[in-house]
Amino acid sequence: MSASFAISQVARAVAARTVQTAPSARTAWSAVAMSQHVNRHISTGAAAAAAGATSNVPGQVWQLGRLNHVAIATPNLENSVSLYKNVFGAKCSEAVALPEHGVTTVFVELDNTKIELLHPLGEKSPIAGFLEKNASGGIHHVCIEVNDIKSAMADLTARQVRTLGKEPKIGAHGKPVIFLHPKDCGGVLVELEEV
Repeated sequence: MSASFAISQVARAVAARTVQTAPSARTAWSAVAMSQHVNRHISTGAAAAAAGATSNVPGQVWQLGRLNHVAIATPNLENSVSLYKNVFGAKCSEAVALPEHGVTTVFVELDNTKIELLHPLGEKSPIAGFLEKNASGGIHHVCIEVNDIKSAMADLTARQVRTLGKEPKIGAHGKPVIFLHPKDCGGVLVELEEV
């Protein structure tokens, strides 16, 4: 399965599920926009391939993997941990401060993935700005695994998907991560993590 086909399937599934369960028109629009954006990139890539155009990045260099986690920004980490641990009965990690990312994290373990609870750490925390706009907290980003983050970055950049940074940083799991610009991903902040 090609990476673009896998991305297309994920985007379409997210869009369909979000539209079905969307609590607001804005959320539904974001899902539809993401699907349209992915389809546009896939169509552009298919047209270029049909015309014989080549990319600087060889095909099938990297692969999209499984959903690693969904990150939720929270204004009160203690209350959020209590909700997942005491109400839902989930196993939660200890809080870990990540000053280089400006967050404190707690991971909620699920059978098929994880939830990452994010709380601002320091004055320049990227989560603080998110919480100013969303005082109750909410979904901040999704993290998808890739097998080769550098190849993914080169390929996505060639396809006009911007990365937030020139080089990957070491993330909460001790592995290289990079974020993709939400404007290029249908309004969704996407984190890629190399596994």
